[in-house]
Amino acid sequence: MPSSVTALGQARSSGPGMAPSACCCSPAAVQRRLPILAWLPSYSLQWLKMDFVAGLSVGLTAIPQALAYAEVAGLPPQYGLYSAFMGCFVYFFLGTSRDVTLGPTAIMSLLVSFYTFHEPAYAVLLAFLSGCIQLAMGVLRLGFLLDFISYPVIKGFTSAAAVTIGFGQIKNLLGLQNIPRPFFLQVYHTFLRIAETRVGDAVLGLVCMLLLLVLKLMRDHVPPVHPEMPPGVRLSRGLVWAATTARNALVVSFAALVAYSFEVTGYQPFILTGETAEGLPPVRIPPFSVTTANGTISFTEMVQDMGAGLAVVPLMGLLESIAVAKAFASQNNYRIDANQELLAIGLTNMLGSLVSSYPVTGSFGRTAVNAQSGVCTPAGGLVTGVLVLLSLDYLTSLFYYIPKSALAAVIIMAVAPLFDTKIFRTLWRVKRLDLLPLCVTFLLCFWEVQYGILAGALVSLLMLLHSAARPETKVSEGPVLVLQPASGLSFPAVEALRKEILSRALEVSPPRCLVLECTHVCSIDYTVVLGLGELLQDFQKQGVALAFVGLQLPVLRVLLSADLKGFQYFSTLEEAEKHLRQEPGTQPYNIREDSILDQKVALLKA
Repeated sequence: MPSSVTALGQARSSGPGMAPSACCCSPAAVQRRLPILAWLPSYSLQWLKMDFVAGLSVGLTAIPQALAYAEVAGLPPQYGLYSAFMGCFVYFFLGTSRDVTLGPTAIMSLLVSFYTFHEPAYAVLLAFLSGCIQLAMGVLRLGFLLDFISYPVIKGFTSAAAVTIGFGQIKNLLGLQNIPRPFFLQVYHTFLRIAETRVGDAVLGLVCMLLLLVLKLMRDHVPPVHPEMPPGVRLSRGLVWAATTARNALVVSFAALVAYSFEVTGYQPFILTGETAEGLPPVRIPPFSVTTANGTISFTEMVQDMGAGLAVVPLMGLLESIAVAKAFASQNNYRIDANQELLAIGLTNMLGSLVSSYPVTGSFGRTAVNAQSGVCTPAGGLVTGVLVLLSLDYLTSLFYYIPKSALAAVIIMAVAPLFDTKIFRTLWRVKRLDLLPLCVTFLLCFWEVQYGILAGALVSLLMLLHSAARPETKVSEGPVLVLQPASGLSFPAVEALRKEILSRALEVSPPRCLVLECTHVCSIDYTVVLGLGELLQDFQKQGVALAFVGLQLPVLRVLLSADLKGFQYFSTLEEAEKHLRQEPGTQPYNIREDSILDQKVALLKA
């Protein structure tokens, strides 16, 4: 890969850390908002060749997946294709990762099915509103809010989504019909009606899964093509690479050909996709109301119906896309701008809603295909977008013959890697407590997605607050007791620190002097100051001393400003211990004659 393409990420590496004085119209600021300007001037013929091959490979993956994901979303198949091209064009201008491809994904399709009641109008409006929220977050530089969703919560959600999506396709794989969509009812009715399995659909679906698995294994084990190889070897490996990369398109085409062969004979053993709306989608504003047989549903009512989806869908869309972008940026040694990614995803969803798209995000599977195909810039997305548009204009009549069991096989094989069994073993080995938010999220997502994510995030937040309220302390016994908070000191932790100090120093006989080692304390608030003041009074009443060591300048400034009675601090632990043992020659720095104190007070006044 040409090394100069790293400019795509490096040009925006400053991102949120940009100097406040930077002019919004300066060349650097314009380049941050239009990342295409970072790589387009140096675009070469070699990059064009690599981008074309990558875009073609992704397009052959995206078309069958788009048809399949529309089924997951509970929408007609053409809506998957409507959602698959806008992100290619928007990301060409605004994207900060050369690898990422935006479009429909399994997880986003599942969320759409939960919150839009299988109504296209709701799905399109959700895309528009999600885009507005994501765009606003990008403009306000709120990308940091995503950091509050912990990794175990994300893994719990994606694993639950993989199970939900995968099991949801069992009915299509077996040719079962009229199975309810709620997960637990789906499980019950699938097993209840397993005897109604259509042999043709089951056999074709399993064959398609087997073919996809074999082609994937071949793709993972075929050595890369090198220029120094003999032409014959290069050609054979290139053909294998092309076939395995476009495996979804090949398998779906094979299944459609089989179904068409049976159709010609007058016997059809498969349930087919059926009619797909032909042509490109019309450009129109999103539906802000819906007319039904029972009257008109207003915009307000539609928003109320979607409820928590207006928070969950844009949030999970951002999380999925930025996680994908960061993973491949780290793998390929460049950087992304999270806030710029918010703008790209938000604008994609807003503009996509004008062409009847449902919410989209970054696809890990197609991004992996893009990276493995040697993509150099986001220009590869243009090829993918054009390919999707051509399929809408010319191939929709052929989609009629695609068996639903073949699309189910594509979906199941696509979501299987999302269920990460290793994460459970890893957390058990590294930190078992992190299994709690993961399991809470995983289990509750089978009930309601928003409750699972909310509960998992809440558990993670409570764990974070508990660690802040009960920080670990390191205690050193000796002639003088030394207590060191292992992390910061904030107001929820004051009472716990006070109790520990009292139990170790003042509630023993005789009372002991204590040194509070504050190297890890970088800031304190007024509640902490009050608590320390009460401690100093308690020590004075018992006739022993409390001394401070390792105070950082911001903390020292606050404590000196509070003018605490009996407050004394030292630069080193040895000096504090000497003073508390009443050895001559050592004085605390609250004595005005000390030159070091004078220097620090001068700094405080500066």
